[in-house]
Amino acid sequence: MRNLAIIPARSGSKGLKDKNIKLLSGIPLLAYSIRAAENSQMFNKIMVSTDSEIYADVAKKYGAEVPFMRSAVLSGDAAGSWDVVLDVLSKYQEQDEIFDTVCLLQPTSPLRSPQDIVNGYGVLADKEADAVTAVCKMDHSPLWSMVLPEDGSLKDFIRKSVPRQMMEQHYRINGALYIRKLDYSEVGIIILNREEYAYIMDRNRSIDIDTIEDFKYVEFLLGGLSENQDD
Repeated sequence: MRNLAIIPARSGSKGLKDKNIKLLSGIPLLAYSIRAAENSQMFNKIMVSTDSEIYADVAKKYGAEVPFMRSAVLSGDAAGSWDVVLDVLSKYQEQDEIFDTVCLLQPTSPLRSPQDIVNGYGVLADKEADAVTAVCKMDHSPLWSMVLPEDGSLKDFIRKSVPRQMMEQHYRINGALYIRKLDYSEVGIIILNREEYAYIMDRNRSIDIDTIEDFKYVEFLLGGLSENQDD
């Protein structure tokens, strides 16, 4: 199969300015995803989709391709990731390059390992799936959460009396890995997701950097990241 890795890295981050190229333990954030993709040896091409020449230079320095720049329309806050993916695939098709799968690797998940990528493709093959999405365990059951009213009252919050050990395990999408098969038809490129399965990642590799606090926490973890599995 021909597999394409896309690392979306626009320059207009509001919460943490230029976070996608901010140095994390001396390395630009997006470089962690490039390295994970390269070391997985799963891809025919690894590309960074960006609207910034500065970001493009960083991506190329660390081994990714930037064959075309992202348009302004797809660089705003309202632009969806899959719109960006379809745009990239269309531009590659114009160059007579097509792929069997696309893997979206968010640069804000620097602790994702090469083996996570390999394992995700393993799920795709084993399940004969169209799509695989990474998830991780939630720290607490949704039964322990609520929407707080404006006055802060807890009178309508009924705590379930089920012991924590007896509650079902819940999972959340962690944003680190999205693998999709592709279909090129007369009507256009279709990103398949009819048969979608989860790849369960460890929580210690599932941190999504959004704030400076997230950034500092990941720096701390990189100083002594354990490979222990979840309990």
